[in-house]
Amino acid sequence: MGVLEFLKSQFLCHLIIGYVFIVSGLIVNLIQLCTLVLWPINKQFFRKVNCKLAYCISSQLVMLLEWWSGTQCTLYTDPKSYSLYGKENAIVILNHNFEIDFLCGWSFCERFGVLGSAKVLAKKELSYVPLIGWMWYFLEIVFCKRKWEEDRKTVVESLVNLRDYPEKFWFLLHCEGTRFTEKKHEISMQVAEAKGLPKLKHHLLPRTKGFTITVQCLRNVVTAVYDSTLNFRNNETPTLLGVLNGKKYHADLYVRRIPLESIPEDESACASWLHKLYQEKDNFQEEYYKTGRFPGTSITPPRRPWTLVNWFFWASLLLYPFFSLLVNMFLSGSSLTVIGFTLFLVAGMIFKIQCTF
Repeated sequence: MGVLEFLKSQFLCHLIIGYVFIVSGLIVNLIQLCTLVLWPINKQFFRKVNCKLAYCISSQLVMLLEWWSGTQCTLYTDPKSYSLYGKENAIVILNHNFEIDFLCGWSFCERFGVLGSAKVLAKKELSYVPLIGWMWYFLEIVFCKRKWEEDRKTVVESLVNLRDYPEKFWFLLHCEGTRFTEKKHEISMQVAEAKGLPKLKHHLLPRTKGFTITVQCLRNVVTAVYDSTLNFRNNETPTLLGVLNGKKYHADLYVRRIPLESIPEDESACASWLHKLYQEKDNFQEEYYKTGRFPGTSITPPRRPWTLVNWFFWASLLLYPFFSLLVNMFLSGSSLTVIGFTLFLVAGMIFKIQCTF
């Protein structure tokens, strides 16, 4: 293990990263709260400002993946489609097999310049969570309670509000609704059998209602669906803790651009189309496990430096008072304070070891 790899695995480094993320995130949330006065004056300016503010938070997590862990991403796609990425509004369908697949989705957004305006369909409870949840609230993220009878009206209203959004945006959807596990897969395939649907080997059955309503509400605003299938080389199962420890992974992402006009408008036909899409995604995964690659031309989109620049900006702003506090704390001579901080570090390291195993 080299010196850099050793440092990346140390709890003190993780403490610094966490401190910068939390404090900067709370500052950004406070600024976002202040921007509410802009909404009745100039709604579009409010939206543009909040895209930039949201980038300050989400880009720090992408920085961990791309620069701290050095995870590489190879994109398999049609070169003609590649030239359109980042230049149009799109619905991005992501498979949900890995702990960090949302980070890879954000990395995909970042490399094409739409991370700040990226949208998701998220649980309502997340809107009350500081940092990410509050950031999403000001980004006009679509929240739902997972009870479609109650959600339909609010989801439609939220989606319709995005029709005049001033920035290019990608709407990221995990149509499976939850991350793949063997137990969930077994239950999902029992449902497929009961409904007479073809069984899937590497995915759960997609939940069609959220997708169909998104397509209906954003038609003529969104120009394409990006069907995205993610996998990792060497059969690795990446984790957030692994990324935080600086472990390097290699992601392979297959993206098909499907014009939205080719997707049926009727709800039932659109649902059938999505089921067929997931059968194709399953075949792509099966082929990947056999050959180690997806179809299409392999391209490596370059990392943009802005996630790193953003982190260094916040670090330079916040680390001086942090270290000043630590120095003053130890110079104060208070044994209780020193012991308390030492116990905090030990507890953090024990927690990290437990998470590793």
